[in-house]
Amino acid sequence: MSILNVKGVQKIYTNRFEQNKVEALKNVNFSVEQGEYVAIMGESGSGKTTLLNILASLDSPTSGTILLDGFDLSKLKESQRAEFRRDNLGFVFQEFNLLDTFSIEDNIYLPLVLQGKHHKEMKALLDPIAKQLGIDSLLKKFPYELSGGQKQRVAIARALITHPKIILADEPTGALDSKSSDELLSLFSQINEKGQTILMVTHSIKAACHASRVLFVKDGQIFHQIYRGNQTNEQLYQMISDTLTSLLTRGNSL
Repeated sequence: MSILNVKGVQKIYTNRFEQNKVEALKNVNFSVEQGEYVAIMGESGSGKTTLLNILASLDSPTSGTILLDGFDLSKLKESQRAEFRRDNLGFVFQEFNLLDTFSIEDNIYLPLVLQGKHHKEMKALLDPIAKQLGIDSLLKKFPYELSGGQKQRVAIARALITHPKIILADEPTGALDSKSSDELLSLFSQINEKGQTILMVTHSIKAACHASRVLFVKDGQIFHQIYRGNQTNEQLYQMISDTLTSLLTRGNSL
């Protein structure tokens, strides 16, 4: 069953006098199945970040529809967007976006506090997630006391604690060293195996080869996709690398 359906999405940016127009997205169509792990790849300026912002309801398409679990995001009023994101989406960013004046525990609790949950209920939700992510001993610390890999685990906990319909990850390994990146990608795979839907934008072939499907964006359109199938990570890595090379050297001929 599809959890996310993107149909005919176009995004045009204009300046204040509407003299110059830039078409960032052109008739984008794809769907994401419940429990799927999808990576989106493309060069800088290809439109993948614009697409992620629209999926996150941080921006609106010029035309087209986006359905999340059957709900049309175009029906959201500006005043409803923050609440919708809080209740339906989980976010993992490259720069973690943690509040340095909050403890790790309070950083993770924040979306639940905004939902009006009681402390006992929040603790019951946090305990199993903190143990799963190996951060249960860090909850009383502050972000500045943690390594980059630990901070990203905290960010994942914050994303998971509301049981979101989908996690949107924007370059989640971009600020991590190789060891921390490997640990994060392993965690993402474990989380996905438990049924969590993940959509990840990344430049990293290594990160993308952990997904079950890879979408390639070029000039505001989805030009190609690869399914993992029975491929190993090494085989998928080579397929992704070959596809990126083809996109760069042969344009639209895939």
